[in-house]
Formats: sequence, structure tokens, C-alpha cells
Amino acid sequence: MTDATDDADASPALDATDFDPVGFLETAVATPSHEDVEGMRRLLVETLEEFGVDAAVDDAGCVLARKSSPAPEEGPHVVANTHIDTVTPHVAFERDRGATGPEAGETEGSDGTGPADVIRGRGACDAKGPLAALLYGFLATDPARGRLTLAVTPDEETLSRGAAALTGKLPGTEDGLDGDQYLVGEPTGLDACTAAKGRFQGRVELSGEAAHAAEFAGANAVAAAEGALSAIRRFDADADDHPQLGPPKLTPTVVEGGGATNQVPADCAVTVDRRSVPPETAEGFRSGLEDAVRAAIGGMDGSAATVDVDVALTDRESPFFEAFSTDPDHEFVGTVAEAARAAAADAGLPAGRGGAVRPFGAATEASYFAPAPTVVFGPGDLADDAGAVAHAEREYVRVREVEAAAATVAEVLDRTLG
Repeated sequence: MTDATDDADASPALDATDFDPVGFLETAVATPSHEDVEGMRRLLVETLEEFGVDAAVDDAGCVLARKSSPAPEEGPHVVANTHIDTVTPHVAFERDRGATGPEAGETEGSDGTGPADVIRGRGACDAKGPLAALLYGFLATDPARGRLTLAVTPDEETLSRGAAALTGKLPGTEDGLDGDQYLVGEPTGLDACTAAKGRFQGRVELSGEAAHAAEFAGANAVAAAEGALSAIRRFDADADDHPQLGPPKLTPTVVEGGGATNQVPADCAVTVDRRSVPPETAEGFRSGLEDAVRAAIGGMDGSAATVDVDVALTDRESPFFEAFSTDPDHEFVGTVAEAARAAAADAGLPAGRGGAVRPFGAATEASYFAPAPTVVFGPGDLADDAGAVAHAEREYVRVREVEAAAATVAEVLDRTLG
């Protein structure tokens, strides 16, 4: 870890107007971080230092900045987290002050809201827009009690080793955050998101015995896939819906097997995508699916009964994102939702935009912070009426929403640590 002090509260108090989140976002979107985050990380560290805040870059590439009040034990430790990496390909920065249609928030059958000022480009909403809002709130906050940490990770879109190391989920690491409440920046349309499904990837491997296709011999792994797919289809038949997230989902995505057209195939594999709900764990899912497939194949007639089954999760250093859920009635959730509604109204956003309490539509590093109360929040959308936004060629965020998100974060931190 680079040398830095944790005593950032000794820096001069900052007024919210000293930092322009929109100007920062313009520079951030113009800084590619789809293949290498070094330029974006340097921008973040230099910005923090420009405002008198000591920033550390740890061994996993995370940027950390801290503020401690005169009474750190008399209040919560709040962690503001998001990421600086983006998906490929890079999409160049553009600012359009005359955007219309869904980008302006117009919906089918509505009168429209008029042209909107939007920022387009890779990372505009996922997650440099949320980062700009979190950074504004962090710089503007002078805690009167408790502590505040800004923790920005480098690889959320890939393996999340940075967040896993920060939270002690990698071998040889310890929880370096130990937060009481987490505010995670992602595009939520200014809603307070309190839950998200987990995401696992597994591979069902069927191992039989090769033979000439003309003989009644061997053990046909491809034929056994019929039983495996049936077990996958029925896997959640008795599952209960989660009160916030609804039912889990299991999807077969890739089937591989066989090699010669005149041979009984010895091997077949089915890759599956799992979207879990609490309290399912990655290992619980793996073992449960293996038992279900083995039972389904064992009940089949003929040689398929001799096919062996192994279910393995895709090998990765960091844990998969498990589902998380925060009580929607928790005080921290209410603080975020109320502040977001007020900021959205002040920004002149359409009625109903922002401040709802709901689940988030994608897996996030928020999973690593549970069971501590965790809220996912930020400007922008995963998708709009015209289709995908985040990760898409048309990625954008509305400037008014960035400003509203920044005001929300500052208000939440002031209420929680003031």
C-alpha cells in the first residue's frame, strides 16, 4: 500500500461548490478505463489531493480516502463505494445539450419533458456518474461524529479482486473497511436500491463411456443431457419468492458434447447462469444442482444410468456475487430515499423520478458488504424505453441527475455523520 495518512479531517473544510461533479464527470468519461484503469485512478487521486485529501492506493489497486470526526466512536462508519473500470469497447465522450426522446426522460404517451443536457460515453452512468456524485458528497462532508471512507475499486466489471481484498474475501486478506453502512454507486435512476440477486456461473459435466454407435455399448453423455436439462428446468419448482427480489432463475446457456458422428459420446457439459436470492449461497447452489442432476440421470433407462455427474462453479480467485438484501425500512434506506426525492424535485426532474425503494437489476460489489445495511444509488439507468444504456454503445447520463445525485449524497452523509 502506498503511504498515506488516515487523518484527512485535518484538511480544510470544503464547500460543496468547490468541486464541480459535472466537470469531473466530463474528464472522467474522456479518460478510457476499459483496458487499463491507471489514467482514471490517477485522475481520482489527483482530484482528492487537490482538495486537500490524502489518498492511498492499496496493493489491489483500490483508491482509499478517509475522514474521521472528533468523535469517531459516537457515530457510524459510512463507506461510499463504486468502481472506475468500464466494459469494452470504449465509447468517446460527448455532451449533448439538446437530447430528446428517452434520453430526455420522455416515455410513450407522455407530453415529453423537453430537450435534456446529457453526457454520453463509456462509463457515463456505469459508474463514473455515480463516482462523481460520491466524490462530491465525500469532499463536501466534514463529519461531526463517526467516520467516512471513500473506497473505489479497479475491477468490478471483471473479477472484483479489489473489493474482495478490501473485505477480506481473498485468501490472506482481512476486512479493511469494517463499515457500519455502505452507499454503493451504480445507475439506479436516483432510487434507493436495497437488494440484488446474486450471480453464479457453473458447469454440469457428464462423463460416460465411448463406444461405436453401431453397438449397444458405452454410456452416452449427450443422451444424459436430457435428464440434466430436465433437472435444470425443474430446479426451482418448489422455491419460494423472495419478498424483494422475486424468484431465483437458472438458465442453461452453453451445451458442449460429442466429437465423432459415429461414436457414443463419453463427455457432455452444460454451462448454467444462476441468479440467486437469499439465503442461497454459491456452494449451496452447486451441491443442490449436482444432487438434482444425479437423481434425474439415475432415474433414466439404459446406459445413461452409468453416466457420472460433477457440478463445479467457474474457477475464479474472488467469490461470486451472492444475493444481498437490506431491510427496506432501515433508517439509512429512508435517509437516502428522502434525500433523493428532495434533490430530484429541486433539480426539476419529472414527478416520480428518484427516491423509490426497490431492488437493483444487476449483480454488484454491494454483495461483498452485506449483511451491513447497504444501499445502491446513483444517476442514470441500466436501460430505458429504447433499450440498454449501461454497457451499450448509447450509454449516457442526464446532467441534472448527476447534480441531483451529488446533492443527495452530500445530504445523506450530513444527516448520518452530522
